[in-house]
Amino acid sequence: MQHDKHTQIDEWIVDYLNGTLDRNVFDRLTQWASETEENRRYIRQHLELWFASEEAAKNISFDKEKAFQRFLERTAVAKENEIPVADIHVFEKRKERVYFGSWKTYLRVAAVILILLLPFVGYWQGKEAVRHSFSDIVVEAPMGARTKLYLPDGTLVWLNAGSRLAYSQGFGVDDRRLNMEGEGYFEVSRNEALPFEIQTREVGLKVLGTKFNFRNYSDDEEVTVNLMEGKVSLHNEVKSMPELYLAPNEKMVMNKLTGEMIKTRTDASRSNLWINDELFFDEDLLEDIAKRLMRSYDVQIEVADSLRNRRFYGSFTVMGNTIEEILSTIASTNQMCYRYENGKYILY
Repeated sequence: MQHDKHTQIDEWIVDYLNGTLDRNVFDRLTQWASETEENRRYIRQHLELWFASEEAAKNISFDKEKAFQRFLERTAVAKENEIPVADIHVFEKRKERVYFGSWKTYLRVAAVILILLLPFVGYWQGKEAVRHSFSDIVVEAPMGARTKLYLPDGTLVWLNAGSRLAYSQGFGVDDRRLNMEGEGYFEVSRNEALPFEIQTREVGLKVLGTKFNFRNYSDDEEVTVNLMEGKVSLHNEVKSMPELYLAPNEKMVMNKLTGEMIKTRTDASRSNLWINDELFFDEDLLEDIAKRLMRSYDVQIEVADSLRNRRFYGSFTVMGNTIEEILSTIASTNQMCYRYENGKYILY
């Protein structure tokens, strides 16, 4: 009897993920999930398994029968290998955070977003959104790794090491607004009715559809935006000034202390080399370069005050180069020296 019930629940989950679940059945599913912690855990584990598929991350429509078969096979494999929820690194908090481990079948460093259990995400059927009370989805890329994901509207995002973004579970229906800290490369799906917006403490960015690289770590001295395609508008949150617009192959650098925004021409295609495991410094401050190296290699680096305003230009491949080799290359310009002491690299 229990087996038959779970089979029915599995079918409801598939219909829910395909967007074909009847509203009344949806209410029955949420009611069943709320009855016991065991039911709650059952749905959470099965949603996690489903969203570990590459197709789900890309929002591709599924063939229901084939999708259900893959779902059951994946469930069987998980049960056979006794994969605990903690190993998938999903934790429920008031603001859920999605940490990424490696799912051996599909992923190496990156992983896909896992839509968490109760309360369910807004259920979209036809042109009617059935909304429930829920928290934001928060995605974080750990130090020393990058994360690739697709947002609900189909936008491709690469998050660099130590980065974080958050958006509501109504994203793509009510708005396309997200908060971000760190660095991300975006290929935004065009939607004239819903502009795509990124909000940070210093800069607000708005586009309809475009490709750009955005960098604003909380501990960086500068905010940098490089535009590959389309057009973006930038709103200065530090001081009052007209919106600044970027065209392809233009770059904006903002001094976070003064609010000064400078627009220059650049080869913007090089700004997202980090998604291919390369480091590109385009006249960046040495202090910010050190922070990027710390995130990429998960090491500690200290920069002497006398070097904080030094800028460097260069490109390095992370794979195959040690942190010492990169620091030695930078030091060969005779603009700095370094040493390793007490568990950290000191630049002077």
